[in-house]
Amino acid sequence: MKKAIIGFAAAAAVCGCMDLPSVGPDYVEPEVKAIDASLPDAGEPPQMTNGDERVEISGETMHLWWKQFNDPVLDSLIESAFASNLSYKVAQKRLEEASWVLMGTYSEFLPKVNASGDWYDNVNRRRNSSLASVYRQTGNKKRHSQIADLGVGADWEIDIFGGSRRATEAALALMEGAASDLDNAWLQLSAQIGEQYISLRTCQERIAVAEANLMLQTETYDILKSRLDSGIGDELAVNQCAYVVEQTRARIPALKTQEEELKNALAILAGEMPGALHDKLAPVELKRDWLLAPQKLGELPLDMIRSRPDVQSAERKLAAQCARIGVAKSAWYPKLHITGSVGYQSVQTSRLITKGALMSSFGPSATWSIFSAGAIYSTVKAEEARTEQAALEYELAIDQAYAEVRNAYSAYSHEYHTYSALEDAVRAANDAVSISRDLYRNGLRDFNNVLDAQRSRLSLEEQFVVSRGQITLNLIELYKTLGGGLANPREK
Repeated sequence: MKKAIIGFAAAAAVCGCMDLPSVGPDYVEPEVKAIDASLPDAGEPPQMTNGDERVEISGETMHLWWKQFNDPVLDSLIESAFASNLSYKVAQKRLEEASWVLMGTYSEFLPKVNASGDWYDNVNRRRNSSLASVYRQTGNKKRHSQIADLGVGADWEIDIFGGSRRATEAALALMEGAASDLDNAWLQLSAQIGEQYISLRTCQERIAVAEANLMLQTETYDILKSRLDSGIGDELAVNQCAYVVEQTRARIPALKTQEEELKNALAILAGEMPGALHDKLAPVELKRDWLLAPQKLGELPLDMIRSRPDVQSAERKLAAQCARIGVAKSAWYPKLHITGSVGYQSVQTSRLITKGALMSSFGPSATWSIFSAGAIYSTVKAEEARTEQAALEYELAIDQAYAEVRNAYSAYSHEYHTYSALEDAVRAANDAVSISRDLYRNGLRDFNNVLDAQRSRLSLEEQFVVSRGQITLNLIELYKTLGGGLANPREK
């Protein structure tokens, strides 16, 4: 009964310790002040082709952002990456690792139980003091006796000053940080797939533009060559047209190489072997438009920035580092243990498991590091310095997030003006080609005007296609900087 009361009191003490204040500073999340600065908005696009007003970007806008394109190929790439991407699986395993580390810290609140057994004879001897000798004197002759013991011992540290609680607090924060890192891995992966996919479709459209111009230029060359063969043509014009045709033809191989690289990159991101998705990623026969309605930010969204997974990860690392100060400071305080053991001990192995050989012990013990030559002090100061570093890194993560959002929004809103200017330029270039041809046929201009107009049209059409794709790439980058697209891709 006495032992039961002592055990109950020890358990109550442990439970009570959970509510005791822990040594070290309590973590308080740093305040982030909103910046009262205007956004780098280029204003309304000169030509609103998809509506009269820009769409306001919000959490709902960015939720499963890839669904806005209504592209089953892009949807399947995202789903495949969610299930099979190797980098994403590595991030999942890191979260699993952090979860097990957290589980391990809870063991510090429970007793440690060990089993032990010893047996000594003439072969396996141990040297005892003269007051605890295992030899017995018989006349002038010593006779060695056997000694054996078998038992179970337990040690239970009572976390009075909170060192174990702070360790668990740090492990929990790190696990939450690993969860944010997993979110960030998905955020980066989904955005990378979207960007690579739009780059692929843009590249394929550039190939189509080059091939269309090559066909028109070849037709012009055939006409000029036919006229020359008939004796009424201009040999200089034929040669000039020939090198323009070959210049255009020379553009295509590099674009084909880029197309192959983008297809292979998308296959790896989707967790497939390069080449496995070539049929799925073939150029679409029907002309698709991945340009969404123009969008805008009403203000710089502080809540979105703070919820970005990389910012949350930095904040959780700061919380974990703050808790480690308490772990280090707990070494200054006494350690209280409740220890106990029960087992058998006998000088005769044959009588080891008997009532007379039964032994037990139970009671508290304490240890206190009185002098450590400054080791504990140095450890505490080192943890405090690491905490200051983590605080600065968190502040830097906020600043970088602000900069990334502003840069992405500036690039997105200004690209519309580039796109509008190029659209007008392409229209003018088409007119110039038609006019120069008519003037050449009527003998009012030489063929150089036709060649210059064709070269300009090809260059401007390519720039126009690139700018159109760049608008979408910038929008995906903006979604990424705002932390959008973290939902499960299979969520409907």
